[in-house]
Amino acid sequence: MDLSAVFAYGAQAAAIFLGLLAFIVTLHYARFLLAPVGLAIIIGLMLGPIASRLESRRVPPSLSAVAVVLVFLVLVGAFLVAIATPLSSWADKVPQIWSELQLQLSSLRQPLNTVKELQEQIRSATGGSNVTVSVEDGSAVADVAVLAPTLLAQLLLFFASLYFFVATRHQTRMAILRMCFNRRLRWRVAHIFRDVEYAVSDYLLSIAIINVGLGVAVGVALWLLGVPSPILWGAMAALLNFIIYIGPAVMAVILFGVGLATFDTLATSFVPPLAYLALNAIEAQFVTPTVIGRRMTLNPFIVFLAIAFWLWMWGPIGGFIAIPALLVVYAIAGNILPGVGMPVAGGPRSRPAQPPKPAFIEKAASPMSRRSTPPVRPTPPD
Repeated sequence: MDLSAVFAYGAQAAAIFLGLLAFIVTLHYARFLLAPVGLAIIIGLMLGPIASRLESRRVPPSLSAVAVVLVFLVLVGAFLVAIATPLSSWADKVPQIWSELQLQLSSLRQPLNTVKELQEQIRSATGGSNVTVSVEDGSAVADVAVLAPTLLAQLLLFFASLYFFVATRHQTRMAILRMCFNRRLRWRVAHIFRDVEYAVSDYLLSIAIINVGLGVAVGVALWLLGVPSPILWGAMAALLNFIIYIGPAVMAVILFGVGLATFDTLATSFVPPLAYLALNAIEAQFVTPTVIGRRMTLNPFIVFLAIAFWLWMWGPIGGFIAIPALLVVYAIAGNILPGVGMPVAGGPRSRPAQPPKPAFIEKAASPMSRRSTPPVRPTPPD
C-alpha cells in the first residue's frame, strides 16, 4: 500500500476519533440542555401516532401537540397520585428497615469479625496505616434551594421541547429533505425518518403495554403474599422495567427491604424479590419476544454498553433513552451501510428489499429533480 494512502487513512481515522470525542464531551457537559430535549424527542416519537391520528381528522398540528402534552401530563399525574400516599408512608419506614436489616445480619457478626481480624493482621504485617475519612453533611434545605430552580428549568424545557417537536415534526422533516440535493440521498434520509418513527414508537408503545401488564402481575403477586401497598410496588416495577437490566435489579433490592419490614425472618424476606424476579423472567423470556418479535432482539452486549454509556452521560434519563437511541443508530446504519438489518417491532418482519417510497419524498422533491429523470417510453413492436 502506498505510504500516502496510509497517511490518508490515518488522518481520516484520527478525524473520526476526534469527532466522536468532541461529541461525547458535548453530550456530557451540555446535559442540562440536551437531556430534557432528548427525552422530549423520545416521548414525542412514542406519542406521535396520537398526533398523527388527530391530524388525519383535520386537527391542526398545534392542537394535536397540545393534546399529546395533555395526555402525557394525565399519565404522569395518575402515576404520581397512585404512588404518592403509600410512598410517603414507606419513606418513614426506612429507619425501621435499616434496623431490621442490622438485626437480621447480627447472626453474621462472628464471620465478619473474623474477616476484620484477618484484615488487621494483614495491615499490621504490611505496615499499612489507618485512613480516616470524614464526610460533612450538607444542609438539606440548601440542597433543595439549589436543585429546585434547576429542576424547574429542565421541566419547562422538556414540555416546551415536547410541544414544539410534535407540532413541527413535519416541517422539520421537510426542511431536512429539501437540503438533500441528490434524489438518492433524499430517498435514504426519508427512509431513515420512517424507520426511526416506526421502530421507536412501536418499541416504546409495546414495551409500555408489557410493563403495565408486569406491574399488574407484580401487584397481584405481592397482594397474595401479604405485602403492604402492592399497587405502589406494581407501579414502581412497571416504571423501572423501562430501564432493562438496571431497573429489575433496583426493584429486587427495594422489594428485599420491603420484605425485611414485612416478614420476621431473613429467609422469608427474600420471598417478595424472588416472586418479582420470577415474573420478570417470564416477561423477559416469553412475553416480550412474543409481542415484539425475536428480530427486535438486539445484541445483549451492545444493549448493556448503551445503557452504561447513557447512564454515565445523563443518569436516569439516559437509562430510559438508551434503547431508543440505539434503535435510531440501527435505523441510520440500516439505510447507509449495506447488509445491516433494521430490527422492527411487531413480529418477525423486517423492511422489504424494495420498500415503498414515502409520500413526503415527492413533496420534498423539487420540480427540477422531477424532470431530471425522463419517463420511460414503451418500445414499439417490430
